[in-house]
Amino acid sequence: MSGRTGTRLGDAFSYLFMLVMFVFFAGPLTYLLSMALRDKREVYRGAARYIPDNPTIQNFITVLNNSYFPIYLWNGLKLAALSGLGVLIVALPAAYAFSRFQFRGKGLSMMGLLLFQMISPLVIMVPLYRYMNRLGLLDTHFAVVMVYIALGVPLATWLLKSTVDGIPRSLDEAAMIDGCNRFSVFWRIILPLSAPGIASVFIITVIAGWSQFLVPFLLLTKNDLMPIGVGIFNFRGMQTDSSIQLLAAACLISVVPAIVAFLSLQRLILGAMTSGAVKG
Repeated sequence: MSGRTGTRLGDAFSYLFMLVMFVFFAGPLTYLLSMALRDKREVYRGAARYIPDNPTIQNFITVLNNSYFPIYLWNGLKLAALSGLGVLIVALPAAYAFSRFQFRGKGLSMMGLLLFQMISPLVIMVPLYRYMNRLGLLDTHFAVVMVYIALGVPLATWLLKSTVDGIPRSLDEAAMIDGCNRFSVFWRIILPLSAPGIASVFIITVIAGWSQFLVPFLLLTKNDLMPIGVGIFNFRGMQTDSSIQLLAAACLISVVPAIVAFLSLQRLILGAMTSGAVKG
């Protein structure tokens, strides 16, 4: 009986914790929505009026009709998608090597990837800017994508290694007995069976690239090259009639795709992050 009571208390605390986290993260979004639905006069009433008296979607229409905003959206999608593909191209062979091969310094190399993931991009911003400037790559999407890939590969390698670890080695051995080499095993066996994990890592990387601000803010100065994160930062200065309600609408438009993608594919994402955790 006491065991059931303990289980119920544990469930109650779990639900309470999730409710607190939901309020903590959803609160700013709902307030942002409140600001986005106000007109100019209601904005200056402050937080006292959480629900607008006369909600309007005109702010969203104004933002979407802005000539630069679709460019920002396209640039953000382009950079995020290209970085996702680049991360997979680099991380997949690395994950396969870490999973299947034994070599000196393997554990140290994996730990090095983890440590690299923990380094804040702020630490490398000044040398990164000087390096890209010397290479003549400032104001190019190529430079931004390369940095995105460098930042995304460590985590992607760890996640994909867990996915490959879950594929029985006997399949590799059977394929090699039939005459396949290592590349054929990787291409014909590992990649198809890793498809859910690959899709999850791609989604995680795309969402991370979509949310990036610091890297493109540092490396890009031309408006027609900026992604959505930096574009919103500059949005107010570009519009003579811009104000808080327009910025709120622009932020919501930029956040919605990432939220929808995560909520729609959360099982796939969590599956990739926990694959191999119970292997044994």
